Amino acid sequence: MLSVGALVQAVADTLDAGFAWVGVRGELAAYTRAASGHSYFTLKDASGSAALRCAMFRRAGQALDFTPAPGQQVECLGRVALYEARGELQLVVQAMRRVGAGALHEEFLRRKAMLEAEGLFDPGRKRPLPPQPAVVGVITSRAGAALHDVLTALARRAPHVRVCLYPTPVQGASAPPAIAEALASANARRAEDGCEVLILCRGGGSLEDLWAFNDERVVRAVAASALPVVSGVGHETDVTLADWAADLRAPTPTAAAELVTPTRSALLADLVARGQRLQRAVQRRLETAAQGLDRARWRLGRPAQVLAREQQALHQRHLGLARGLQAQLAQAERGLAVQRARLAALDPRQVLARGYVWLQGQDGTPVMSAAQVQAGDALTAVWADGEADITVARTRPHPT
Repeated sequence: MLSVGALVQAVADTLDAGFAWVGVRGELAAYTRAASGHSYFTLKDASGSAALRCAMFRRAGQALDFTPAPGQQVECLGRVALYEARGELQLVVQAMRRVGAGALHEEFLRRKAMLEAEGLFDPGRKRPLPPQPAVVGVITSRAGAALHDVLTALARRAPHVRVCLYPTPVQGASAPPAIAEALASANARRAEDGCEVLILCRGGGSLEDLWAFNDERVVRAVAASALPVVSGVGHETDVTLADWAADLRAPTPTAAAELVTPTRSALLADLVARGQRLQRAVQRRLETAAQGLDRARWRLGRPAQVLAREQQALHQRHLGLARGLQAQLAQAERGLAVQRARLAALDPRQVLARGYVWLQGQDGTPVMSAAQVQAGDALTAVWADGEADITVARTRPHPT
């Protein structure tokens, strides 16, 4: 007879030998993550007639590219084992993926690479949002929770902003052309509606649920929009190709509404701050002008005083001019006297008065040398008190 431990060990060995590795498809249920990082859950059969306890250790869980949640259809790869402490059958999961996610993810990457190569995701083509839009366009389903979230956020933050709704289905085969048409319609009517920015949004969901926003037609319509587009599709962890093409991505529809509109309180605070700055600037101008007026008044004083000062200045200028003219006249007279003295000193009559004689020919030419005359020449001798006609008897040159 076997002990409990021996029997459990024998069954465990049999399972290891027969099911070393096995792939299992099912629906996640009762998913929990322990503080250690290990995950424990149940896989249910599609018919609901069978269930399998599963364990996935932390290292395998860190390799997942999605967040497991109850209700998801998954494919698990692992080994069948027996939890000996309780004698329970379990699947130790080494890898897990969502059903269909692999093919969709590959298509997502292919489209992303193609559209990125065309420049549709280029950061240089992103446009800034209007700082204070008066009209915001919303492209989403009328019945979706996203519309309610956006309207609630706008009403709370900026009740003065008007909303234009461009309704469209956001899931299913009809969604992509309808979304593209809504984007085109919003742009065509932007002058009529006054719309300044668009919010493209929907609630969260699986990759399949959000697939319309990975459609090439939708992505190209977003990129071609003349109006700035804010994409608020799904939850924070959801990323679509429309997010890449949009001018700005918001993690949720509510966040999209918050990004496109400043709060009313912020606008009022900014207005108050601007008013205070303007008041201070005007006050400074007034103070500067008042100081300038005081300085001008001080310089101007009373008219009679100003007139008296000007008359005194004019009198001083007159006295100075008279003194200047007298000084110039005296200097001129002194110069004239000097010139008179110089002329008098050079006057031949002054020389003759000292006993000298001036000789000149009959034609008045002065005789400056004995060589100019010869015996028999008639000359005129001029003294200070008279003159006489003389005749040269002979000439005698002096030795050199």
